[in-house]
Amino acid sequence: MAVKNIMIVGVGGQGTLLTSRVLGGLAIAGGYDVKLSEVHGMAQRGGSVVTFVRYGEKVAEPIVEEGQADVIIAFERLEAMRYAHFLKKDGALVINDWRIDPMPVVIGAAKYPEGILEELKKDHKVYAVNATEESKKLGNPKVFNMIVLGVAAQHMDFSKEDWYKVIESTVPPKTIEINKAAFDVGYHLVSR
Repeated sequence: MAVKNIMIVGVGGQGTLLTSRVLGGLAIAGGYDVKLSEVHGMAQRGGSVVTFVRYGEKVAEPIVEEGQADVIIAFERLEAMRYAHFLKKDGALVINDWRIDPMPVVIGAAKYPEGILEELKKDHKVYAVNATEESKKLGNPKVFNMIVLGVAAQHMDFSKEDWYKVIESTVPPKTIEINKAAFDVGYHLVSR
């Protein structure tokens, strides 16, 4: 199997690191060589957070080069736009259709771009889901990342049961059921 390159991009506090641990655990359980790399901006202040997860027979380095990501999982629209150039020509861009204003927008030094999803759809296969709203319906807005992961799972080579096992062993015990329910929502929300 060729090396699979996954990128997870978001804003500090959105669960990018937990998501990368779930993905890494999944690939390890599948018997693959795995490399994880986390790149933090000002994560604690709502800044950009990027995580690379690479898995395959033999993975040399943890960083995904531009134009090489098979899947980009974006927890926010602007972050999707910011990192879309990392996506392969036939890669999947899975986006939480949600807006979090970065500092320059908050202080009025910049405007939040309009029409991000429409723009991205011109050049990429985009799977957008309002996971934040969907997670509120489940009663816990924090599990939106598992909904996005459920959508992204459609573009990876693991069974739903494999995902469940890793979610069970990665998230805090009292949150296992809600995280699995959230993953299910995403898994069934968007078909390939």
